[in-house]
Amino acid sequence: MYPRLRDLREDRDLNQTAVAKYLGMSQTGYSKYETGENDIPTAILIKLARFYNTSIDYLLGETNDPRRYS
Repeated sequence: MYPRLRDLREDRDLNQTAVAKYLGMSQTGYSKYETGENDIPTAILIKLARFYNTSIDYLLGETNDPRRYS
């Protein structure tokens, strides 16, 4: 499960459809990433990290520091 994806999305008042559109996929497909039903491909992780201006490690819960690496 990737709870930070949902938290980041909701903090920006976005719905799943808006994020899915940015990623070029269906809302259902994106929803499965948030719930952990499907693993997130590397290319999607990169897009999400750029979209939310955070690190991939933060998205995956490996760190509590949301800053991107330089």
